[in-house]
Amino acid sequence: MADTFRLTLAQLNPVMGDLDGNADKARTAWAAAKEAGSQLVALPEMFLLGYNAQDLVMKPALQARAYQLMEALAADCTDGPAIAIGGPLAEGDKLFNAYYILSGGKIAHIRRKHHLPNYTVFDEERLFDHGPMAGPYEVEGVRIGSPICEDAWFEDVSETLEETGAEFLLVPNGSPYYRGKFERRMNHMVARVVETGLPLIYLNMVGGQDDQVFDGGSFVLNPGGALALQLPLFDEALAHVTLKRTVDGWQAEEGDKATLPEEMEQDYRCMVDSLRDYCGKSGFKKVLLGLSGGIDSAIVATIAADALGPENVRCVMLPSEYTSQGSLDDAEAMAKNLGCHYDYVPIAESRQAVTSTLAPLFAGHDEDLTEENIQSRLRGLLLMALSNKFGEMLLTTGNKSEVAVGYATIYGDMNGGYNPIKDMYKTRVFDVCRWRNANHRPWMKAPAGTVIPVSIIDKPPSAELRPDQKDEDSLPPYEILDGILTMLVDEEASVADCVAAGYERDTVKRVEHLLLISEYKRFQSAPGTRLSRKAFWLDRRYPIVNRWRDPSGT
Repeated sequence: MADTFRLTLAQLNPVMGDLDGNADKARTAWAAAKEAGSQLVALPEMFLLGYNAQDLVMKPALQARAYQLMEALAADCTDGPAIAIGGPLAEGDKLFNAYYILSGGKIAHIRRKHHLPNYTVFDEERLFDHGPMAGPYEVEGVRIGSPICEDAWFEDVSETLEETGAEFLLVPNGSPYYRGKFERRMNHMVARVVETGLPLIYLNMVGGQDDQVFDGGSFVLNPGGALALQLPLFDEALAHVTLKRTVDGWQAEEGDKATLPEEMEQDYRCMVDSLRDYCGKSGFKKVLLGLSGGIDSAIVATIAADALGPENVRCVMLPSEYTSQGSLDDAEAMAKNLGCHYDYVPIAESRQAVTSTLAPLFAGHDEDLTEENIQSRLRGLLLMALSNKFGEMLLTTGNKSEVAVGYATIYGDMNGGYNPIKDMYKTRVFDVCRWRNANHRPWMKAPAGTVIPVSIIDKPPSAELRPDQKDEDSLPPYEILDGILTMLVDEEASVADCVAAGYERDTVKRVEHLLLISEYKRFQSAPGTRLSRKAFWLDRRYPIVNRWRDPSGT
């Protein structure tokens, strides 16, 4: 009977659908584990395919290729540690989210996920079949239980594994970020440790996939819930863990314990990583955006420069006669502070051409929102032309407040391939700008210091589409708007709840109306970084045509 067991944790970043490339990453991790003298190298849930694969996982050709690569990986890695790696498993007419144990040149064991999450961004009930609650598997005489992600959020799977002889728990995960997620994970895993009396190894993947970011933060808990090892959030990492058999069961040796960043930094890192991986995994090396001199485009430009490097970011000022000198100065200073390429492309001539073309049809009608939207759509047209010509992905810059109430022009400033601040309310955008000016980290590629001019942060927000325009001409003050939206969107509160919280009923009803009539815009909007449990897309799925209005709060 072995008295020690050495395990390598591979907290890595897979590329969705790149089965061969992800298998190569597993081989590299296996080689490092072999050199470290480990008996097992563990990779996260669904690592071979990537997570969350949605309906891609249902393709029979992909399922077959995944199994072939599992067999090849096992055959290539016979003279070293076993490999534990997640991937799809098709058996007859069933499809499982599976965890493969590769040992002795073959697929030695397979465990199938039992509990299938079907909430927020997860839709596993429609993709997978429920696996049985199986017992532990054996690696070099040690019995290991592997509840797969959601399986560890419930008591039954871990208790079954403990009752059938598991000596420690290895939990592979594809768990995406939202604010406060790490604390929830830790609380659930401590509960499993207390219930079973077994050490628990929590292994999560890292990296961005569409709107989601997998934030890593893998850790090891000893019996009683004491933290033995903590890997960093967001970074790829390999860690070698030694467990020793004692009279009280297995204990993990103490290892490094990474310091976890505070919430504002986690949000910012999430936006940077999501954009970096969205571009890198889809093949874009450069981006561009309209830099208006306002706060939203300023923070998006900073995120882009931190993600890709300033040399890969094109900032474009597209002024009209309503653009203030302050905005012109701020935009140019912003680009200079970051070190990004800066273009100046006035739209007055284009706007005059459109106005002249439409004049016979618009005769007898006063100017209104139509003319404002023409400006926005001209900017969108010109930015997309630059994107096409130079192969740079266009970023859109609407914050969650604007996305919620439709304060954006479809086919205009909503044009773009990705929006890093889509799930960040306007009031928090101000906070993040101040945080970034005061903080710099090694993973940021843009310069340190006050890169966002204070004048951008301090001035009243304005779309500058008519003389002396301010956002508050059309919307409640952002402190009020964001408070109401937080209740209606993030908390699913009623109108009555908002009124009870102190908001004016007429204001709440107006915000509710704007929220519900703007669904068609969100349906056509660019994806963006998920920061909350109520991000617009998979977290919150509303019908486009919808006459429901909350009658409460009268």
